[in-house]
Order: sequence, then C-alpha cells, then structure tokens
Amino acid sequence: MNRLLTIIVAGLVSSLFILPLQAEDAIITSVGDLYMDKAALNGKQVQLRGEVVKINNQIMQRNFVHLQDGTGNPSDGSNYITITTQDTANVGDKVTVTGTLILDHDFGAGYIYPLLVEKASITTP
Repeated sequence: MNRLLTIIVAGLVSSLFILPLQAEDAIITSVGDLYMDKAALNGKQVQLRGEVVKINNQIMQRNFVHLQDGTGNPSDGSNYITITTQDTANVGDKVTVTGTLILDHDFGAGYIYPLLVEKASITTP
C-alpha cells in the first residue's frame, strides 16, 4: 500500500511540472473587445477572425498584417488591429489569427503601436 501511495504522489507531483509547459489556450475575442479589455489581455495569447485590409511584407524581418472584423469604432481607431507574423496573406482574405497581445510597442523611428498582436500564426478557414 505504501508503494502504491508513493507512485500516486510521484505521478501527481510530476504532472505539476508538465502542465505549465503546455501551450496556453488562446482567448477568442474581437478587435473591438481587444481595445476594451487591453489591460487584462496584455501579454496573453488571443485569437481573432477578420478580413485582411492591408499587408506589408518583410519589414524588420516580419510581415505586418492589418485586420478588421466589423467591431470597434472607426472614429477612435478601435476597429483595426495590426499583427506581426512570419505568415502571409492577401488583402481580402478572411483569416484566423493567433498571437500575443502587446501594449505600447515601440519599434523606433516613429513606429509605435498602442496595440499589437505579435508573433502570430495565420490560418484560413
């Protein structure tokens, strides 16, 4: 019985070290909600669906993809998010994007992003 208890406890303790290594589940959200919940989502994995409205490839060794999903407010710019990725897409593509939300990212030379989804992967449905 003592040996069985030791095996069970060892299994439970080892699982504590394995679980944090698993990928964090992305929070599914909208562009408008990113702006509303930006403080709580900062540094977290997020997932968005939307339409590519602009793309700039190979700037600073990454692609800048600009996405809209019909949410947010055009008058304050909360209807639009920029994503950095190694993936590419075409203007008009409907995509799903998963990456890390970063606040106030300054690339230098005047390129400051109050909200940015970094190191994202892009998939098409």
